[in-house]
Amino acid sequence: MSAYTHRPSSELIYTGIGSRETPAVVLESITVAASRLAQMGWTMRTGMSPGADQAFYEGALAGRGRVELYLPCADFESQALSPTEAADVHVLEEPTDAACLIAGRFHPDWPVLSPRARRLRARDVHEVLGRDLNLPAALVVCWTPDGSLDGSDPRAGGTGQALRVAHHNGVPVLN
Repeated sequence: MSAYTHRPSSELIYTGIGSRETPAVVLESITVAASRLAQMGWTMRTGMSPGADQAFYEGALAGRGRVELYLPCADFESQALSPTEAADVHVLEEPTDAACLIAGRFHPDWPVLSPRARRLRARDVHEVLGRDLNLPAALVVCWTPDGSLDGSDPRAGGTGQALRVAHHNGVPVLN
């Protein structure tokens, strides 16, 4: 694992995210799909939350793909990080101030969120728009209980923030 230092030139970038309560059968499908996408040259972005995010991560590693991890803090879900990660895993250990500003525009209850919750939602902005917030993913692949494509349904949970950012930026969503 390395500190975030590169920016892929390829447009084959997708955001792999979803619910912490994703059913086991869906998690298995996510892992297989992420592995296949990695083998096809796709870069996967995720935030390492339990459930779908970690299934995307595991699949991308299994496929020896490029991974961008966007974390709310340096030790977030550190037990889930693979000690045998490929050299092409890049980590942003906390969201930027610019991502926090954007996140505040897309979250309906931003003023009442705790600092930790704000970092989680700002991390979601990076998952869609990238490290420098100027390289949107070509696609969001996710699973939420409501099947949301735009994050408007509260049942989309934390994933809804990334879906709202994707929708606003014209990034297609496969849920």
